[in-house]
Amino acid sequence: MTGLATPRLRTLAQRSSAEREAAAERCELCAAPLPSGHRHLLDLRNRELICACRPCSLLFDREAAGAGKYRLVPERRLHLLEFELGDLEWDRLRIPVDMAFFFHNSDVGRVVAYYPGPMGPTESQLELDSWAEIKRTNPVLAAMVPDVEALLVNRARGARSHWLVPIDDCYGLVGLMRTHWRGFTGGRELWEELERFFAELDAKAMERR
Repeated sequence: MTGLATPRLRTLAQRSSAEREAAAERCELCAAPLPSGHRHLLDLRNRELICACRPCSLLFDREAAGAGKYRLVPERRLHLLEFELGDLEWDRLRIPVDMAFFFHNSDVGRVVAYYPGPMGPTESQLELDSWAEIKRTNPVLAAMVPDVEALLVNRARGARSHWLVPIDDCYGLVGLMRTHWRGFTGGRELWEELERFFAELDAKAMERR
């Protein structure tokens, strides 16, 4: 296992959602005031998220618009109700906890896996053969946009849920876990917050069978 190298994830792991929203009151491109539901760009040079107003985000709503420097984080959320990932396949990924997210990191040219915890996110050394088999079994993963979309998996407490989500949803999960964790198992408050997080994600997601 290795510690997380992405500065934005380290920062978000130490700040609550309310703190992040308070710190992101203006567009980082034009300084216009921002609503709470604003879009993000990913700066591919340093892998940090940039808060963007609607006019600025629309400028990057084309694949070539960022000139290889910026990529607009998409808004789609898909609840993958028939995603095939059994216990054996999960064990082969060698992830030591029951919650993780996976995305294609263009910097290293492969899919990487992170799992959230009380000290922030940790990278798991992903077995590429195991991921390749999961991708063959689940063709929806071929549509996952590099860097800015992720497969989010929740197997905690008997759950078997899978979503295709914007990468900033995963950052939000990281911050939630870091902020609310108490004791050895997280505590009741954390699990209530996690239940709320996934319920809200379900409400936003389009079901895909």
